Amino acid sequence: MLLKTSLRSFLAHKGRMLLSLIAVVLSVAFVSGTLVFSNTATSTFDRLFASTASDLSVRPAKPEIGGEEDARAKARTIPADSVGRIAALPGVKSAIGQIMVQSATLADPAANKRVGPTTGAPTLVGNWVDTPRNPVEITSGHVPQGPGEVVLDADTAKKAKLALGGKLRVITGDKHDFTIVGIATFKTTNPGAALAFVDTATAQNVLLGQGGTYTSVEVFGDGSRTDEQLKSDALAGLGAGFQAKTAAEQKEESAKDVGSFLDFMKYAMLGFAGVSLLVGGFLIINTFSMLVAQRTREIGLLRAVGGSRRQVNQSVLVEALLLGAVGSTLGIGAGLGLAVGLIQLMNAAGMHLDASDLKIGASVFVAGYAVGIVITVLAAWIPARRASKIAPIAALRDHGTPAEPRSNRIRAIIGLVLTAAGAGLLALAAGADKMATGGQYIGLGVLFTLVGFVVLGPLLATTVVRVLGALLPTLFGPSGKLAQRNAMRNPRRTGATAAALMIGLALVIGASVFTSTVIKSTNVQIDRSVGADYIVSAGPTGVSPEIVDAVRRTSGIDHVTEQKFLPAILTTPDGKATEDGISAVTGRFTDDFTLPVKTGAADSLKQGSLAVGEDYAKDHGLKVGDSIKIDYGQGRVQSLPVGVVMKKGNSLFDGSTFAALDTVTKAVPAADQPVAAVAFGKAASGVDVAKTLTALEGALKEYPQASVRDQAGYKELVQEQVNTLLYMIYGLLFLAIVVAVLGVINTLALSVVERTREIGLLRAIGLSRRQLRRMIRLESVVIALFGAVLGTVLGLAWGVTGQRVLRTQGLEALAIPTTTILLTLAASVVIGLLAALIPAFRAGRMNVLAAIATD
Repeated sequence: MLLKTSLRSFLAHKGRMLLSLIAVVLSVAFVSGTLVFSNTATSTFDRLFASTASDLSVRPAKPEIGGEEDARAKARTIPADSVGRIAALPGVKSAIGQIMVQSATLADPAANKRVGPTTGAPTLVGNWVDTPRNPVEITSGHVPQGPGEVVLDADTAKKAKLALGGKLRVITGDKHDFTIVGIATFKTTNPGAALAFVDTATAQNVLLGQGGTYTSVEVFGDGSRTDEQLKSDALAGLGAGFQAKTAAEQKEESAKDVGSFLDFMKYAMLGFAGVSLLVGGFLIINTFSMLVAQRTREIGLLRAVGGSRRQVNQSVLVEALLLGAVGSTLGIGAGLGLAVGLIQLMNAAGMHLDASDLKIGASVFVAGYAVGIVITVLAAWIPARRASKIAPIAALRDHGTPAEPRSNRIRAIIGLVLTAAGAGLLALAAGADKMATGGQYIGLGVLFTLVGFVVLGPLLATTVVRVLGALLPTLFGPSGKLAQRNAMRNPRRTGATAAALMIGLALVIGASVFTSTVIKSTNVQIDRSVGADYIVSAGPTGVSPEIVDAVRRTSGIDHVTEQKFLPAILTTPDGKATEDGISAVTGRFTDDFTLPVKTGAADSLKQGSLAVGEDYAKDHGLKVGDSIKIDYGQGRVQSLPVGVVMKKGNSLFDGSTFAALDTVTKAVPAADQPVAAVAFGKAASGVDVAKTLTALEGALKEYPQASVRDQAGYKELVQEQVNTLLYMIYGLLFLAIVVAVLGVINTLALSVVERTREIGLLRAIGLSRRQLRRMIRLESVVIALFGAVLGTVLGLAWGVTGQRVLRTQGLEALAIPTTTILLTLAASVVIGLLAALIPAFRAGRMNVLAAIATD
């Protein structure tokens, strides 16, 4: 009986639930699509790593310090005779010497442009060897057979518009031009890297600078011994100075790098899907609340013929269950389409995945149905509980259930307490001395203020809407006055509708405040601390000595400052050792940069002292004059005194320990140092800085991996990088905004149905169709503006507090994005107008007599 009643009611009101269904579908699609994409990508890379890893990879021993491969440092090698020694071990079928480096740059010599990925993936150049598990195969041309031949991977060749017979330049410091004789295609997938192969002798001379060495030996067993046994035998036979990784260890190592990116992408998207689910929850609450109000008489009849409160409650929840089940099913299907779209997006970025081989595991269905059904049923619980309290006699007399004064008082108390608690936590966060403490406070403050505003929304609606709609009667006459009154008539509905929009816009404003603050703070720090006129960088391969020389020889340049990073273990007088590193800078560094000195003297770097950060000094009880032992590895150790302690709060220097390069060279010979991470140029006195920049750009044309910017250009670069993050956040929040707009449409559409008789009477006493449609449009605009105002207040509070929490981390200059706020408010008006189009059109087409006769 209960199921039959619920099913009939669900089918009878399916049109009114359509927008709620869409909200569930969109949210579930985002969740399931993200999981399918993540599963597919992970599975594809697992197959790649499993099918290409050798049984054992023997490499040079991990360095004592640093550990991670640095493209700026020289490649570590093992002697060629290691291949024969490993091949002679029992159980080894073949041992192959391999060379692979990340320190080379590929370029098109004809266009003098860099060739390779721009997404952060590596460029790998090595020797071509035939192995049983080669990740690529020659699909055009042939393998390199001489010193002037190279093979290029198909994806890179296609993007760079290079073909067989074309020229490819390999830059390792010196420039080496090759003819492309082969195109290689990945057998499984391309993780986004660019690959180039030359013959072994050329690779040794060009990439390693010496013959008779390799970067690794790849071992393939005959099956008689396990990989672990091969590893043990190889390490025992080779002695010290080597490390070995089995196929499983290689797979784990490779998957870790790709997996960190995929996990970040997955959890970021799931986080924004959670926001859209929260927004969708308000839409569902509104839908069922209005349906319950419209079916008051129907519910009263059910109670009158013997239906219990529990049955009425369950009837509404069963309808929600049906809505959630249908929405989840459709959402999972839509999620597959979203997953295909994400795969195509990754393919466009150079990471090739097969959309025809989607991995749809049980977790996708479990998560999809759990999210869709649980959220829908929870959202419908409040209206269901309200419906169960309808008395049979009151239901038969009334067409709606007015809000109880007592419930309003309780709501007001709870909302004020939550909002006050949230405001207090935000205030504590803003005043916290430590970022970690402030971060905890701001997290709780955001939660409490958000919930507090949601609870207070219906109570704020009457006052705020009256203010926002104050000019409507004057500007639009009867239509404006009716729109204002309609928005105020049911504050609970207006508050819930506006809350959905409020959440999305609060996040937009908060993110805008944060990114604007980052840009302004960075600009302030550059203006205050940077005296150099030009910044020269060359990506992960670093600024080679040849590039530095080209800059130094450019007309108009007074001097060049280099900054190198050397991994090291620092031992302080308190006995604590930390693996950190030294930023080694040339002598004019303190002329080109104004260090934020707390104690000591910046010029002490020139006398062999260290510059350390305030936090580091505080953690280890350091003061000027204290000595720090620095271990660079391989027995290279020196002790240097602290000459200056730098104030924290400047992102250009925070977390760094500086020493003069001349001082570091006393412990680490120049030949064993990495190339510079970045270089800075200073224009000579009286020269035209802009013309010198043009001259520098001309001097560096021969080095396509290098880029040069003046201070203004560097600020633009920072702004571009921050804006990229902001636009990504906007894109992900777009789903939540769409769901919120659906909520406004849904509220207006159901409101039109609920007020059918009222609309008929208004038409009967002279309200024209045009005035009626205007009334609904204005009501929609007022509701949208109400949500935008609340969202702006919350977003500003969160953004300003975030700046205060991070003020010691470099975000010293608060920036309020006034333009963004004004555009957001203007966009809310547009949202309101668009959301009202369909409800207003339907209302205008109503038959007057039929509307008046509606019960």
